Amino acid sequence: MSGVIDKPRLVIVLGPTASGKSDMAVELARRFDGEIVNADSLQVYRGLDIGTAKPTAEVRRLVPHHLIDSVGPDEPFSAALFQVAAEQAINDIARRGKRVFVVGGTGLYIKALLQGLVDSPSGAGKIRQELEEMARTLGNEEMLRRLAEVDPDTAARLHPNDQVRIIRALEVFRLTGRPISADRSAHGFAESRYNVLKLGIRVERQELYRRIDLRVERMLEEGLVEEVQTLLSQGYHPGLKSLRSIGYKEICAYLAGEYDLAEATRLIKRDTRHYSKRQLTWFERDSEINWVDYPDSFATICNHVMEFYG
Repeated sequence: MSGVIDKPRLVIVLGPTASGKSDMAVELARRFDGEIVNADSLQVYRGLDIGTAKPTAEVRRLVPHHLIDSVGPDEPFSAALFQVAAEQAINDIARRGKRVFVVGGTGLYIKALLQGLVDSPSGAGKIRQELEEMARTLGNEEMLRRLAEVDPDTAARLHPNDQVRIIRALEVFRLTGRPISADRSAHGFAESRYNVLKLGIRVERQELYRRIDLRVERMLEEGLVEEVQTLLSQGYHPGLKSLRSIGYKEICAYLAGEYDLAEATRLIKRDTRHYSKRQLTWFERDSEINWVDYPDSFATICNHVMEFYG
């Protein structure tokens, strides 16, 4: 037979940061003899443990996790690399007769896994350097305005602070003469390579913000400052992509004397709340997500998973 039933089955547990998705995925994997594939863009880095809310060693002994501690803080990692590594992990888990639970809040990684990535031209170094220099001179607002002239659809989706994506979109237009949104529109019809059950954890906004604040305070109590100090003492530069992430960049700035710990804490909480809003905006566009309440409706969630696996 052909079609959906021939595809590998995946349960994807997603939601904003601090929603409880990691706990739910672990409980489901234990209940259904499964293993977890991490789809969080920061938990792949070794040494970034506290600030990424990485599963503890004890939890990982209970349930095998894949794509955690995969690369060093100074090594490149991307959605494309995640796609390849995740497919390898999924095939390995399925070969051993285990069930696969993908968990994470990085929407682009999940999309890459299910549908692949847009086949846009890779960066031609000279053009990108020119655009980066232009951004330093003119500022992000002007770069976004220029993008709006050639690719209004992409520009409308981007914030002026999202310099990386603004430059990437301008670069693609310079290289191809076509807006990157045209490629993405065509790619949107790509069929998923897996049979998927998506479970999204629903949390009321104020409750989510409360959890975020508590999580940040707990991270600091558990030694986030010391973790960052260790990374810097090992020679990792605060300008690295991994250390420019929320939680790490603020503590790096605090250690550099740019502001005190109270201000660093405030900024981490604020930026994490903003990040959770962006995650929700991304996920709310996906009509395939089954939104659930966890832990209140865990019995119902288990029934969904049981029906999915038949």
